[in-house]
Amino acid sequence: MKNQRGSGRRGGARRTKPESKSFVPKQRSSGKKLSQKGPAAKVTPKKVKRHKQSYDSKRKAPPKLKPLSDSNAPMRLNRFVAQAGICSRREADVLIGAGVVSVNGEVVTKMGYRVGSTDKVQVDGDTIKAETKRYILLNKPKNFLATADDPGGRRTVMQLIKGACKERVYPVGRIDKDTTGLLLLTNDGEMAKRLSNPKTGARNLYHATTYEKVKKEHLLAMLEGFVLDEKFVRVEKASFVKDDSRQIGVEIHSGRNRIVRRIFEHFGYRVTKLDRVIFGCLNKKDTPRGTWRHLTEQELSILRMTT
Repeated sequence: MKNQRGSGRRGGARRTKPESKSFVPKQRSSGKKLSQKGPAAKVTPKKVKRHKQSYDSKRKAPPKLKPLSDSNAPMRLNRFVAQAGICSRREADVLIGAGVVSVNGEVVTKMGYRVGSTDKVQVDGDTIKAETKRYILLNKPKNFLATADDPGGRRTVMQLIKGACKERVYPVGRIDKDTTGLLLLTNDGEMAKRLSNPKTGARNLYHATTYEKVKKEHLLAMLEGFVLDEKFVRVEKASFVKDDSRQIGVEIHSGRNRIVRRIFEHFGYRVTKLDRVIFGCLNKKDTPRGTWRHLTEQELSILRMTT
């Protein structure tokens, strides 16, 4: 009898093992059935959300930058000397500290001293002058290279702006020979660098005309992004113009060479016309094809604030 009782206890101990899974009835007591719909409804949204987060990481907002200062406004003396082509800013600090730089006839050794465009600045008795910054907007026609010089003797955009200013200006960003539309030329290196940066640079809106009809799924693929020549590329916006599947509006920030044409070629489309209609805050209003104009102060202020 003792053995039977002992075996009963051992048997009872074995039966307590399933009871250790007491969390099962607790879940059921909450009123939620462990049906196929319940777990699936919980798992599926998490997977979709996780996918969206990884995709959004590629579309994160660009870092906020300090607004560019007016290049023609009063500036630090070392910057003025550097812009005159005498030396670098660091070397200009050395000259100022040595007492060889004067402003309006008085030697200045104070770091951070500011000078204006009407001040007379001299280095070792020689008068220097900082170059005035110029900003020229050109509505580029076809068959002109967007470069300052061409060893092959082909036509460049410099011929179109001849006489616009005495300062030497350079094109900002890339636009190929067959592409028409807006092109900014300037001698402001700081602004040119900021505008050309694909992460923080200017908005580029193109009007593309293709030989073939473009499919909607290919526009979606352009928006989602893909790998082109071992580099990820994605357009910000893409849509049909006036519901014409051969007329596409594309917004992009990339500055890679012939990038818009290569995107369409990747999906099997031939671009017959490509026109840049918006660059940053600038548009083609009052600038017919082949003509140029100087930017207004309002346009410059917006560029300095938004790039």
